[in-house]
Amino acid sequence: MQSYIIIISILILALPLLNFLVLGLADSRFSHKTAGTIGTFGLSIVAILSYITAFNYFFDFGKIDGVYQKFTQSVEWLRFSDTLHIDLGILLDPISVMMLVVISTVSLMVHIYSLGYMKGERGFQRYYAFLSLFTFSMLGLVVATNIFQMYIFWELVGVSSFLLIGFYYTKPSAVKAAKKAFIVTRFADLGFLIGILILSYFTNTFDFGALTDPNGSIIGNPASATFMGFSVLSWATLLIFMGGAGKSAMLPLHIWLPDAMEGPTPVSALIHAATMVVAGVYLVARLFPLYFFVTPDVLTVVAYIGAATSLFAAVVACTQTDIKRVLAFSTISQIAYMMVALGVSGFGGHDGLGYMSSMFHLFTHAFFKALLFLGAGAVIHAVHSNEMGDMGGLRKYLPITHITFLIACLSIAGIPPFSGFFSKDEILVAAFHHDKILFACQYLVAGLTAFYMFRLYFGIFWGKETHYHHTPHEGGVAMSAPLIFLGLLTLVTGFVPFHDLITTNGVSFAAHIDWAIAIPSILVGVAGIAVATVMYKKPSDIPNKVATAFNGFYVATKNKFYFDEIYLFVTKKIIFNCISTPIAWFDRHIVDGFMDFQAFWSNMLSSNIRYLQSGRVQQYVWVFTASAIVIAALVIF
Repeated sequence: MQSYIIIISILILALPLLNFLVLGLADSRFSHKTAGTIGTFGLSIVAILSYITAFNYFFDFGKIDGVYQKFTQSVEWLRFSDTLHIDLGILLDPISVMMLVVISTVSLMVHIYSLGYMKGERGFQRYYAFLSLFTFSMLGLVVATNIFQMYIFWELVGVSSFLLIGFYYTKPSAVKAAKKAFIVTRFADLGFLIGILILSYFTNTFDFGALTDPNGSIIGNPASATFMGFSVLSWATLLIFMGGAGKSAMLPLHIWLPDAMEGPTPVSALIHAATMVVAGVYLVARLFPLYFFVTPDVLTVVAYIGAATSLFAAVVACTQTDIKRVLAFSTISQIAYMMVALGVSGFGGHDGLGYMSSMFHLFTHAFFKALLFLGAGAVIHAVHSNEMGDMGGLRKYLPITHITFLIACLSIAGIPPFSGFFSKDEILVAAFHHDKILFACQYLVAGLTAFYMFRLYFGIFWGKETHYHHTPHEGGVAMSAPLIFLGLLTLVTGFVPFHDLITTNGVSFAAHIDWAIAIPSILVGVAGIAVATVMYKKPSDIPNKVATAFNGFYVATKNKFYFDEIYLFVTKKIIFNCISTPIAWFDRHIVDGFMDFQAFWSNMLSSNIRYLQSGRVQQYVWVFTASAIVIAALVIF
């Protein structure tokens, strides 16, 4: 059975890669319909194979003696020493199998949805090729057997996102957004790579099994070397987290994600729901035993950076008017929620509630966030604008989008029985038992989340009806079917018994809703919805009055606390003007000047002595004779 599932897993990776090669190399030979059919059919097979893998793993052979096992199959690629080598292979365990389901499901929905949303777009075939490459990259990342193999696919995810964010390459803002995402995440990935090198140098392995085995030599006898008062493994795991913080848009590396909305809306759904931004959470979860047992101080850093990011993004989302940017900051906040959960988790049994709830929230968030972005895409497709000021009263024209969007809003607001309530409640319980400050912060974020999501909901579907140039309408079956399917998943996935499936040590534990924490969190969510209802369901002056009352703070949040301006100041005024310009002057005038000086004197000397090589025999005899006389005189006298 194990070899059978490994073969299926290889097919799961091979099919999207094959899709990319076929669609990419065929250039424009395929019609739009053919290209879309090939891409969607390939992902349908991938999704089916992922479901087969998950069913067999969780309900058949995955658990042995009450513990979920890790199954690996790999081949050696590069060998550096007797113990240090890079393998390429497949690793199946609870979180990688869960991620196969999440990635394939959301990617399939995006493929189907794009048949309607991208219809008639120039570069349709190129778009589907890039979607397949993105899906292949993320699938390869989650089943990697070692951290260097993960890094290879990690970078491929970055390339794929660059191609998709900049899909509209004739649009300057899209090109800038793609470059911004690529450059910011490259800085973070440099830290990731350095962390990998430090970790492998002191542990002599890249293998996840060896790095995360609680009974292994690495965790049992960690490296004792220190640097600046911290162990080298603390520095290594902190740098590795830096890579995860870049991909998952944690402070202060979050600036690329809102601008990434320049890509097609289905791409935003894929990036935010199932692929790029959850990679950082998955990275920390994959190395969790190493963080917990060897570098718990770094895990505390993860928790507090997550808390600060979740609060920051939630506050900023309250003032944005571009519906995709609201959802972008929502994603940053929710991903940070998952980071907090990992940071407050223990190991084994109920102590590992934070780890389980983080993966649970990743699972539920994937579906309701994909639903939100695809719903936003349906709205944009109908009114041809991203701005809430150009919307209003759309519930009458887009009934399917309205209902499914409302379901997603209720879920992210933490209202039962929608899926977001169950996963968010577990995170709050874990935070409460670990750190009351983090718990209070996440409670506040929960209320802000409910507020800004229903501000968005009422701004789109209620409020003052805008005069539309044409009657808005649904985007057809290709766009509506994924909304309905994701809406159904949002309704039911909260009831998945994650405590039986995904834990820190593979052993199930009993879990239940802690109503002492859940009821206040529901009330906080309801309060946020109530405030948004009063302010935005019907046109009123309340939003303007609130903005005026908090004038300075409101302006700062609307401008995202000027992080972009700070980065521009640092790069242009300090790095470019104070560092790069003097270096360029030195290079141009000193280095180039010295080389030019050598060339000038070489040319002048060559010009003056060139007459010695005239080719006239009489001259050569005269010079020879004169030289001989001079030498003879020097010898004699």
